[in-house]
Amino acid sequence: MADTQFGPKGWTPDALSSLAGKTYLITGANAGAGFQAARTLLSKGAAVVMLNRSAEKSAAAVADLKKEFGENADVRFIRMDLADLASVRAAAAEILETTPRIDALICNAAIAQVPTRQLTKDGFESQLGTNHYGHFLLCGLLFARIEQSKGRIVVVASLGYKLGIRTIQFDDMNWDKNYSANPVYSQSKLAQMMFAYELQDRIKSAGKSVKVYVCHPGSSATSLISTSGGLMTRIAFYLMSLSPMVQSAEKGAYPEVMCATQNGLEQRALYGPTGRMEWVGPVGKGTLEPHAHDKAVMTRLWDLSQTATGFNWNL
Repeated sequence: MADTQFGPKGWTPDALSSLAGKTYLITGANAGAGFQAARTLLSKGAAVVMLNRSAEKSAAAVADLKKEFGENADVRFIRMDLADLASVRAAAAEILETTPRIDALICNAAIAQVPTRQLTKDGFESQLGTNHYGHFLLCGLLFARIEQSKGRIVVVASLGYKLGIRTIQFDDMNWDKNYSANPVYSQSKLAQMMFAYELQDRIKSAGKSVKVYVCHPGSSATSLISTSGGLMTRIAFYLMSLSPMVQSAEKGAYPEVMCATQNGLEQRALYGPTGRMEWVGPVGKGTLEPHAHDKAVMTRLWDLSQTATGFNWNL
């Protein structure tokens, strides 16, 4: 059943009015969908703060955006490595000092299909550590500021959440015994979704006003696989990217921009392309599998994540 909320063409940036006076934070914004989201938001007069690992690539991205939108375009970056919780804490402190208003935090950065098991600086399996724990901590540290502007948290997930074991491997979170790139990536994206849906429940219970939305880019030509996937995965994706089953990074950014700006969206939902296999096509509300919001698993993951990151949400 195709989503018809936004008509046959789905949601597009044409739906946006002026975003002047609003500020958006985007993790992993120097390339791919994150960069395209920054472009779209800047084109409507918003301020954008990029949270990226590479200072060099970020400086180049900022220069490109100022070239396109003028020297006065309000875009800057703060260095942050999601795979290092100390770096996340330092970046959050800098954000709180320099950024009085946060209308939406877009959790866009991710690593994927890491071919051999690696650990983050804090000792977590790298995909779970970067994609889930890093964002879990960042959202927690910035939550009060987002709440002040009745803002949003947007979690960029992946259709990969439907693959692998479709739950959380609590007895071996670091995959010491059975590491395999794809199932581990799937679990990291499922963990991000469970965090978002559990956060919705806790916000509601606490009477807070932050809205949390989950989306995915579909099958988009971004640098994700080419930067962290193994050789065969990269070749397969390159061949696939030449087919109509892959859309541009710009279109891949539509769901996250929509979730950061559009009114009237549902929270317990998954937004993204609604065409063939939900990989491509008009952007709207897609299919959400029930295992992504299994309450018992979500609650357990939340408690474990608080312990792992050493951060208590008080929600």
